[in-house]
Formats: sequence, C-alpha cells, structure tokens
Amino acid sequence: MIKVENVGKTFTLFNQENTSIPVIKEASFEVFKGDCVALVGKSGSGKSTLMRMIYGNYLTNEGKIWVGDTNIVGASSRAIINIRRHILGYVSQFLRVVPRVPTREVVAEPLLAIGKEMDEAFDIAEKLLERLNIPTALWDLSPTTFSGGEQQRVNIARGFVRNYPAILLDEPTASLDSENRSVVLDLIKDAKSKGTAIVGIFHDESARMDVCDREVDVSNFSPKLDS
Repeated sequence: MIKVENVGKTFTLFNQENTSIPVIKEASFEVFKGDCVALVGKSGSGKSTLMRMIYGNYLTNEGKIWVGDTNIVGASSRAIINIRRHILGYVSQFLRVVPRVPTREVVAEPLLAIGKEMDEAFDIAEKLLERLNIPTALWDLSPTTFSGGEQQRVNIARGFVRNYPAILLDEPTASLDSENRSVVLDLIKDAKSKGTAIVGIFHDESARMDVCDREVDVSNFSPKLDS
C-alpha cells in the first residue's frame, strides 16, 4: 500500500549561502494492508521529515514513494490532492482548521469532500466525537478555542472519520489521558482490522508495542557526513 524506495532528502539553507544539509539517504521500506509500522530513531533522525515526504508536504530529492499505484515523487498537485482525498489520511501533531468552523463540521469535512450527504456525515462525525469524549456542548463551537488534549481528539476524529486505505499518525496519543489514549489505540486496531496501512510516530513506547507490527529505524537512513 505504501512503498518507500531509496528515498533521499536534502535541505538547502538559502539564507546561509545555499548550504545543503542531507538528512535522509536511501530510505526503503514497505507497509502492507492491515500493517502498522512505527518510525523510530533518535531525535533529529528524520522521522517527521520522512512522514511529510510520504504525505507530499516535502519534496523528495531522490527515490520513489508509492501510495497505492501513484508515485508521490514528481506527482502533480492535483494527483496529490486526489490521493489525500481518497487514499491517504493524516493525523498531525497539531490541528489546523479554519477559525469559526464548528467542530462537527471540521470532523465531517473529509466525508463531505467525497460527496457524502451532510446528515450522514454529521452522524458519523458525532459518533466519533462521542467515542472520543468530546462533550456535545462543544460540537457547535470552533475547536480553536479548545484545550490541547481536546484539539488532539478532534484531530484524531477527523483522521479516522473515513476508512482510508492508508493513514499517517504523528504522535496520536500525545496530550491524552489514559482513557482517551485507550480509545485512540482501539481506533488504530479497528482501522488495521479493516485493512488500513498505517505509518506512525509513537514516542509512547507502550502504545507502540500495543498497535505496531514492525519498526523502521530512521537512524539507519542518516547520511554519513564527512568529518
């Protein structure tokens, strides 16, 4: 479902005489349907960078990244938008939404974007919000006013509101209490049982051990710099 082939990434610092900093070299791994793979490695090893490359937020300097039948590297903006709409979900660390849009609509938006009727989309969204213990009194308010933990749960609800074939999870249990952490882990297990391919970053080791099938140590893809 997701295949990373000999991928490399170099950042160029244009304000520092175009200094080039290689961060990832020859990264390769594959994630199959129903598989949960954790990206691990020391801080600064490139875990978040690699995840953003898979999602198409960062350009890739070399190699290929397959999501389904599409190579993200070099794909058009339209193709990437189509993949995000129909194939690849993403739960980032921070909720990014338009201010004043109600929480119910924020969560339902991925369903509305593919033509789901509003009543059905809202019903699915509400069930997820309830499962994630977001009080009904907050559903018509913008999540921009919520606490960090509440925003994270809204973010998770939005990511899991659709049965994506693949999903990226960046610290999905961060900022959560034990009860909501358990709910999120159950959502991940449910998605796996439906065949979703998952790539995640989990600093919560017990959560990682609970839901992940394999680990990919991104430190192994760190370029060897000349001394």
